Amino acid sequence: MQANYWKNNPVTVSLIAIQVVVFLMMTMMGGSTNTVVLLKFGALNASLVQAGQWWRLITPVFVHIGFAHILINSITLYFIGLYIEQLFGHWRMLVIYFVSAIAGNLLSTFWISNGLSAGASTAIFGLFGAFIMLGVTFRENQAIRMLGRQFLILVVLNIVTDLFVPGIDLAGHLGGLVGGFLAGYAVGAPRLGHVNSVERVLATVVLVLGLLVLFVKVS
Repeated sequence: MQANYWKNNPVTVSLIAIQVVVFLMMTMMGGSTNTVVLLKFGALNASLVQAGQWWRLITPVFVHIGFAHILINSITLYFIGLYIEQLFGHWRMLVIYFVSAIAGNLLSTFWISNGLSAGASTAIFGLFGAFIMLGVTFRENQAIRMLGRQFLILVVLNIVTDLFVPGIDLAGHLGGLVGGFLAGYAVGAPRLGHVNSVERVLATVVLVLGLLVLFVKVS
């Protein structure tokens, strides 16, 4: 089963491997809680993004602050990636992952004027959003519908927790969630069935316009 996981989920495995390698490099260069090290490896900082360092809308998904942070995100990505990569396919998962990351980090940059944040949670929330999209679109599929509901409950619990825990990037999580939900419609899920063309076009337009508006607001 383990061997099949690595073979059938190359995108998930690669993403986890990259963030682990980055974490080890950060540890060797001064520690993953060191602000200078975090910024050097691409953590999100609104001022630097607005100064033109747009790559920081993507690089934070590979940067984590402390061992507990990378452990939780890696475990979560391991399990949600199993579903998303198999149901959407490899390249579609990759698109959803990075679109969610950009959406989450853009909203975070717009919402939070200063400070520093990092982690794969913006993209992971996007994967949850994509699965919720499957639950809505393929609600006649009992297994997908039930899993979609479970993920929705998990997301709601996480967001409620975010409201009471200081230091959590709620904007990033919400942006990633919505970005992943819309991106799921945009790329479709042919392995499961047909997604309504009108819904796909509408979701794509809303997603693109939303990202453009945030980009303009941030810049």
